[in-house]
Amino acid sequence: MFEYNPEKHYPKETESRVVIRFQDCDPLQHLNNAKYFDYFFNAREDQVPKLYGVEMIDFIQKYKAAWVVYNHNISYVRPAKVGEWVRIRSRILWHNHNTVVVEYYMTDDTQKELKTLLWTTMRYVTVKEGKSTDHSGAVLEFLKATSENFDIANLSISERVKQLKIRLQGV
Repeated sequence: MFEYNPEKHYPKETESRVVIRFQDCDPLQHLNNAKYFDYFFNAREDQVPKLYGVEMIDFIQKYKAAWVVYNHNISYVRPAKVGEWVRIRSRILWHNHNTVVVEYYMTDDTQKELKTLLWTTMRYVTVKEGKSTDHSGAVLEFLKATSENFDIANLSISERVKQLKIRLQGV
């Protein structure tokens, strides 16, 4: 279970290096659009326990609540191709009392070219009733320690694509 330590630095961003698999690609050898979600979610699921010592199932069991996706906003910039090594990064872009927005993005292996950007919005709900509930306890501490808290009300996904492209060119 996550225990906030004020002396510890919590990285805001996770990173994984993965290869694009043949079975996930279309006849043009591009990663199938729907498969981006699998790559993004699997990368985050692998990295969060390593970086933060948190298993999401522990939060669910202790607080009897879980995040439920209610919106995806995705921008396909450049195709990922079969056999290509890519980098997947993710972060909690923003959160409030009962909602989180997680940002995922994929680059080429050299981290110079943006391939795809995904924003996933999730509501925190009780497992039993399926009703919205507030983040509390270790869940809230985790969000405060790891969230970027961007001003997403004034940021579109297309503007974020531009920001990331500029940042990657400077790497």
